[in-house]
Amino acid sequence: MFEKILIANRGEIALRVIRACREMGIKSVAVHSTADADAMHVRMADESICIGPAPSSESYLNKAAIISACEITGAQAVHPGYGFLSENASFAQALQDHGLTFIGPNAEHIRIMGDKITAKVTAKDLGIPVVPGSDGGVADFETAIGVAENIGFPVIIKATAGGGGRGMKVAKNAAELEVAFRTARSEAKNAFGNDEVYIEKYLQKPRHIEIQVFGDGKGNAVHLGERDCSLQRRHQKVFEEAPGPSITPKMRAEIGKVCADAVAKINY
Repeated sequence: MFEKILIANRGEIALRVIRACREMGIKSVAVHSTADADAMHVRMADESICIGPAPSSESYLNKAAIISACEITGAQAVHPGYGFLSENASFAQALQDHGLTFIGPNAEHIRIMGDKITAKVTAKDLGIPVVPGSDGGVADFETAIGVAENIGFPVIIKATAGGGGRGMKVAKNAAELEVAFRTARSEAKNAFGNDEVYIEKYLQKPRHIEIQVFGDGKGNAVHLGERDCSLQRRHQKVFEEAPGPSITPKMRAEIGKVCADAVAKINY
């Protein structure tokens, strides 16, 4: 059991981790930018430390500052929350190299599954059906328009390192594509420190079903059912329902097995 955990995030997610730490008798350390010095998560944590100026690229995405904060406060582990560095393999590896624990998947699994392009390629190799889209990242608008015309509008541009609904823009036609492409890249750069994006066919009225999986890292995995996250605003989930109202027991078993078998193959 850890004695002290540093939370490399802010706002609501940081508060949730702080509350969990208190329930488990673990001390919490909040990091913050200069703009968040009086934020609730800073006031609620056992300790707090400033890691940089207001721009997230200079504070919450500053790996060196967060590792230094661990060394200064004596935190033994880092909880990344979601967004920011939660899916950053190099950050997880850097913590390991400094003798710190990253509360989440290991660096290799983040490299595979945290990067959306690599995850999609891996999913295809594991036999999971995927949405039509670009073969890897799209570096410029000329390539983007070619991909979009090939798969057909509407399309969605997604940040490779994205999460939390950020770095995602829809283009219904060629006229909208350039603004969507450049906006998605800019948003991804600011939110994740990585402006790489890819393109997929935009499914206009899908059900967003997520299968929950648990693996032991030794080639064994199970699925724990699903949740329906179809109610969203700006690609961010608003309401999640389990079990999903639109999925049958047979579908649940079939889809769950595909997902569990896939993560078992990579020792997740």
